[in-house]
Formats: sequence, structure tokens, C-alpha cells
Amino acid sequence: MLMISPRMASGMQEKQYTPSLLSFFIYNPKFGPREGEEEKKILFYHPIEIEKNEKIRNVGLCEAIVQFTRTFCPTKPAKSLHTQKNRQFFHEPEENYWMVMVVRNPMVEKPNKDGKPPTVEYQEEEIIDSVYGSVLQQCYSMYKLFNGTFSRTFEAGGMELLIQKLEKFFYRYLQTLHLQSCDLLDVFGGISFFPLDKMTYLKIQSFVNRVEESLSLVKYTAFLYNDQLIWSGLEQDDMQILYKYLTTSLFPRHTEPELAGRDSPLRPEVAGNLLHYGRFLTGPANLKDPDAKFRFPKIFVNTEDSYEELHLIVYKAMSAAVCFMVNAAVDLSRELCEQLDSLVGPQLTLLASDICEQYNINRRISGPEKEPQFKFIYFNHMNLAEKSTIHMRKTASVSLTSVHPDLMKILGDINCDFARVDEDEEIIVKAMTDYWVVGKKSDQRELYVILNQKNANLIEVNEEVKRLCATQFNNIFFLD
Repeated sequence: MLMISPRMASGMQEKQYTPSLLSFFIYNPKFGPREGEEEKKILFYHPIEIEKNEKIRNVGLCEAIVQFTRTFCPTKPAKSLHTQKNRQFFHEPEENYWMVMVVRNPMVEKPNKDGKPPTVEYQEEEIIDSVYGSVLQQCYSMYKLFNGTFSRTFEAGGMELLIQKLEKFFYRYLQTLHLQSCDLLDVFGGISFFPLDKMTYLKIQSFVNRVEESLSLVKYTAFLYNDQLIWSGLEQDDMQILYKYLTTSLFPRHTEPELAGRDSPLRPEVAGNLLHYGRFLTGPANLKDPDAKFRFPKIFVNTEDSYEELHLIVYKAMSAAVCFMVNAAVDLSRELCEQLDSLVGPQLTLLASDICEQYNINRRISGPEKEPQFKFIYFNHMNLAEKSTIHMRKTASVSLTSVHPDLMKILGDINCDFARVDEDEEIIVKAMTDYWVVGKKSDQRELYVILNQKNANLIEVNEEVKRLCATQFNNIFFLD
């Protein structure tokens, strides 16, 4: 749904520009400490065509800002720098390795009479630090997932290998950064969990155990349905970034023409009839192809402790997907892939069918969904569970929200207020003519509600949110 902001409604000739990436660079001040060697500090710089002296100048300025702010707070140097035209974000993911992202502020171009050039107004306050700071941290986490840490790469192959890996990854990854789509969900980086009854959950757990027993090479497993997580054997931080990769990059690339009766295939009635819809999303596209390549992407997990390098095998049957992670030292052969296909394919097909059946039964029991008068975002810091009825679709390239961007900005502002204090808190905002926005923070959980109630007052809004908490989030919120 196209939404015209109030600013655009007043003069349709006005041009509105969303935030965009101006530059992105990574440097290490220890690599070029002496005068005349400054260029050695720069490990990666986008855009590549920027002239050498300008790169050195920009990196030098960032160094100066970081050093200057250290004098006030040695343990917490600058996170961002606000200027009229842009905003710079700084992140030190590993000691002495700095990542910097420069974002152009949104702006409005207003036409002038008498042929004068248009007036440009920068909207500095439209950008929320926590949102874009989180995007920068995600850049590092995604790099580390596929390449390991900067320092390990430097130890293994020196500066040359590190520069090579950074260039290969970031030239591609930066093209997927759609800064105009970033919002509160980027701050949370949460995981959407699929709601399941106990019996079906036990079936999935039993399936994972059976596969790990039969294929002892499998070290970790993760199970997803409809892009939502059901089971994971990975540490939470590793699963968080792997989940983002799967749902915003890998799965969207493999959307297929829907199978007829996709989630209710003919069940294999005859013993030994191995009818199934399983296929590899990573690795061989077709097992029957004699030239099939058995190369799988490698990922790095537990980088703080054991620093494990693993093959990532993603296998899908209908709406169910399983990630198997195998030690990277193991050579993955055709035989292993055929064994995995024949073992997992039929079981996963049946499971996908069971999950779908159970889900539809539960939906019928709960009755038809009425269009509610409210929309909400919920996040739990303890298990990273996230739920949003505001986002109709959220991928790396698109964020379709069902509310006005100004309301999303208010949600971000409330979140910033919550981040400043440790106590439980509640904030109620009267937004545009028909809208109220409520934020609740309670015991590591946050809830943001947008109510469309034209003539409501503060007491009525409070009562409405209490009712919502009692029906949707009973046993979660304890605020009165």
C-alpha cells in the first residue's frame, strides 16, 4: 500500500529522498602508524572509486573522533556522529578493527519559483541511531558467520588474505543493504518461532535425534517451518544470524512454483514407497546430475570459544527446512548426500504434512481471525522471540509495513527511551489524528502497540492495552 507522508501531500512537486549509503569502510590504526603509511590502515573502502587521499582523510577523521571521545569515556568511544547532511556510525567488533558506515540523511527537495535551484531540507531527526547502529553490527555478524573473525584470518594469511576476504564479501553484501527499509526489527534481530502443539514438537525432536544418530557426522541441526524456527541445537547468537541469512537471503532465492496441494502430499501408504519432495537448497541442485557439485557453504560458529568451521547443508521438503551442520574437515561426497536424501526426504515430507495439518486444525478451533483494532510488535530479550502484526513482509530488500512511517519512527524513539533505563516502564503517545502508540517494557520483554481509536482518551487506551495483554500475552506481562 502506497503511503504519502503529510510532507508530500502539501506540495506534490516536492521530492523526498530516503536514507542511503554514502560510504562504508574498515580500518585498523595499528597497520599504518607512521606518516606516509596511512593507506595501509584501510582494509576495505566502498565506494572503490573514491580517490586515495580522500579515503585517508576520511579514515583519519574517524580515528580523531574516536580518540577524542575516548578522553571523556575510555571504555565507550563514539558510536555515531550527527551532521546536517549525514550520520556516521562507528563499531569496533574486534580490538583495533573499526567499521564505519556513513548514511545520507533523508531529505526533501522543494521547488523554487523564478527558475531558482530547488531548496534542500535535510531531515536529520528522521534517522534513529539504534536502528542503523544495529545494521552495522549485523554487517560484522554476517561476515563472521561465513568468514570467521578478522584477527583469525590475519593470523592465517596476513593482510593480503584479510583484504581479499573483505572485498569478496562486502562488495556483494552491501548491495543487499536497503537502508530505507530498516526499522525497529533490525534493533531486535529477533527470531520468529512457529507455534506448535506438544505432540508435533516431540515428533520433530525425535526426527532430529534419529537423523543425528544415523548420520553421526551431523554436529548441529536446526528445523524451520514456513520461515519460522522450531528447533535449534546452535548457540543463540549463532542461530540469530544464521536465521537472518536463511530468511532474508537463502529461502527467498529458492521460492518455487507451489506444488499442487503443497502441504498435503499423497502419504506413502506402501512400505518402501519413498515418495518425497525433499531437495538440497545448498550443495547439489540435482542428485541425478552426473556433474553435480558437492560443495556446501562453510560457516563459523562459537568463535569466542572453540571456533568451529562447518559445512552448512540446507535441505527442504515443502514448507519444512532442516539445516545440518557438519565439521568442515569432512569431505562431503555424493554417497553421503544420497544417503541423507533417502533418509531425510521421506521423513521430512511426512513431518511437513503433519505440521500443516495440526496448524490448520488449531486455526479452525481458534475461529476466524477478525481484523483487530490494534497492531503490535513483541520481543523477548531472553529467547529472542519476535512477533509482528505490523510487518506484512520483511526481507533484506523490502519491508512492507501496514502503518505510516511516522508511526514506525515513534516506535523506534520509544525503544531508545527503554534502552536508557533498566526498570520496567510504560510510555503512551498520542500520534496522528486517529492513532495512539503504547510501549510496555517488563522483565526483559517489550511490547509496542498501535491503536486506531479516533475518540479514545488515555484511560480507554490503557484499558484496551490491558485487554490485549490479557488475551494475547497472558502469563507474560505483570504490569498493572
